[in-house]
Amino acid sequence: MVKKQPNINRGAVGLFFLFSLLFFAILYRFFVIGITGEAAGQPLAARAEQKHMRHGTIEAARGTIMDRSGEVIAEDTASYSLVAILDKKMTTNPENPKHVVDPEKTAATLAKYIDLSESEILRILLKKKDNPKLFQVEFGKAGKDISFQAKKKIEAEKLPGITFKKESKRFYPNGVFASHVVGFVEKKEGNNGSSKTIGKLGIEKSMDKSLKGENGSIDYESDLWGYLLPSGKELVTPAQNGNDIYLTLDKKIQTFLEDALNKTVEEYNPKKIIAIVANPKTGEILAMGQRPTFHPKTRDGIEKSWHNEAIEYPFEPGSTMKIFTLAAAVNEGEFNPEEKYKSGSYRVTERDKAIKDHNGRGWGTITYLEGVQRSSNVAFAKIAKEKLGFEKFREYLTRFGLDRPTGIDLPDEATSQLRYDWPIEKITTSFGQGTAITAIQQIQAATAIANNGKMMKPHVIKKIVDHDTGEIIEETKPEVVAEPITPEAAKKVRDILETVITSPKGTGHNRYNLEGYSVAGKTGTAEMSQGGGYLNGPGDYIFSFLGMAPADDPKLIVYVAVQQPDIDSYFKGSLPVSMVFNPVMKNSLQYMNIKPSSLVVAKTEALPDLVGKPSAEAGKALKEKGFDTVTMGKGGTVSGQIPAPGETVMEGEKVILRTAGDAIMPDLTGWSLRDALKAANLAGLNLNFKGSGYVVKQSVTKGTPIKSGDHLTVELETPLDSLNRDDKVEENPEIKE
Repeated sequence: MVKKQPNINRGAVGLFFLFSLLFFAILYRFFVIGITGEAAGQPLAARAEQKHMRHGTIEAARGTIMDRSGEVIAEDTASYSLVAILDKKMTTNPENPKHVVDPEKTAATLAKYIDLSESEILRILLKKKDNPKLFQVEFGKAGKDISFQAKKKIEAEKLPGITFKKESKRFYPNGVFASHVVGFVEKKEGNNGSSKTIGKLGIEKSMDKSLKGENGSIDYESDLWGYLLPSGKELVTPAQNGNDIYLTLDKKIQTFLEDALNKTVEEYNPKKIIAIVANPKTGEILAMGQRPTFHPKTRDGIEKSWHNEAIEYPFEPGSTMKIFTLAAAVNEGEFNPEEKYKSGSYRVTERDKAIKDHNGRGWGTITYLEGVQRSSNVAFAKIAKEKLGFEKFREYLTRFGLDRPTGIDLPDEATSQLRYDWPIEKITTSFGQGTAITAIQQIQAATAIANNGKMMKPHVIKKIVDHDTGEIIEETKPEVVAEPITPEAAKKVRDILETVITSPKGTGHNRYNLEGYSVAGKTGTAEMSQGGGYLNGPGDYIFSFLGMAPADDPKLIVYVAVQQPDIDSYFKGSLPVSMVFNPVMKNSLQYMNIKPSSLVVAKTEALPDLVGKPSAEAGKALKEKGFDTVTMGKGGTVSGQIPAPGETVMEGEKVILRTAGDAIMPDLTGWSLRDALKAANLAGLNLNFKGSGYVVKQSVTKGTPIKSGDHLTVELETPLDSLNRDDKVEENPEIKE
């Protein structure tokens, strides 16, 4: 009989020793952890803290930017990013899947809602094949900024694994609207998946700290899965929302400006336009715009101009500078409007090149008043050198703030570039050449003329308000920065500048006259420098106008500068400028309820939409309302109209209707250039004109059928044209005006 008991005993002893060894190893491990408090070189208390303490960010709301009346210009709104969960572990109940189950169906459905093809979406949804650890995916730019309405539609499809991440985005409800003033923001993604909004331009940049506020935080105890423990600690630091900022901009006036800029770009395709509307009593900027511009949300167009040209671009102002030379002379008692001088040319020193008037030969011996009206360079050269003296004139450049930044509350303001070392530079500065200043410097200086000698600091921020309480944190008060001239001198200057518009000899006559409102102002034409010289094409200038109205007590100042418009004659330089100035000034004054100066106020009415109406019936109805109605064509229905539907029209104003079929040329005799342009635009004609005043000849006779693209030339005359014909020259008649 074989005995096996000893082997069994040996096996039991082996197991005993093995378990004893494991027991002592575990006991030793607990002993070490108990003594050191560490495992694998890491403190267990800290790991426990990390696993059970959670930290979250409470995002502060960015403040809203509004116009002076509280109309929203920029605000935060909710948007959503599309997310697809790919990890099967998210699904605990197969009947209610939480991950993408059918990538092909999901891709086909999502392609209806986002700007990606079905194949592109499917490629994203199948990324987990190449990266098994991938938990979720997003869809790039196409999957961001999903609106609430689109989100609801996608959710209605009930696609497993498709969810949304809520975010805030900056919304600019007006689109292109003082874009370089307002600016834009960008979101910067952090390493931990968080993001922050940063102002990149304009008010969004300069007031970023005030707008963004401060994020809050929440710290709480949770289980390993992140759920809040019922008895856990919770520490909340509330977010401090950003402040709201009210601008001085007026939405209505800014809209007038944007519309006028758009029309001018479409008509004349200039390289650049700068325009500012200001309240001379307070220094408030009511509108500021430029072309090129950009859309603050899409940034479309930003590559063409990052700079706010009105404050960052010093340029030779041309003859608008003569306003301040004139004001200095009037204030010093050195301007006698009836005193005469010899126009044409003026030599500062024997070595310097002679200063010439813009027509090359002048107008003979004329009064200084006529010299201002005709924008005579010789008149202003003599005023600066002989009447004021160079030292006194330089003093007035400082008085008017033309040698330093204005301090406007916008970022990156440039300063002027005064060239005032040599006698010839001092002379050319008097009529706006050689020296470069910004548009905002001209606006500030002009407030002294409009505001009875008190020069107001320009500003765009009206007040800063607590977003949550409505409490005013900071408010900008009107600030008088200097009083360069007396109230009496300011009044005299306005009276003189008004004649630039009203006198048949004035450079602004029949260009900047506003029906019912008196305008005081000055035209400007600055040459474009290049390679040490100047360009000499018909449109190679900066054409400008600085005007204020009503002239006796200005409520508004408007400055417009148009660089290199597409024109075939130097004479036409005022057309694109007036295309901005005239409607903006007139519409703004009417909007502000500034009553016209006429004793009899014409009735106004919004023009109805007449397109599609019987032409005879439409024409009769307009005439019964007192409008001067002209119909271009013999068709039975109206196919087009100027002014446009909804535009306010005054009684007696010309309304032009285009009928279906061939257009017929009307009799333009006695028409203003403005009305002739309306007819040409409506019929698609290429209009050229000669002279100023009212039409006396037309190249296409009355009753002739016309079609789009035809050419039309009109000749205009004023009652005094016969006296002024000698003023015309063969080429470049207003160089250096």
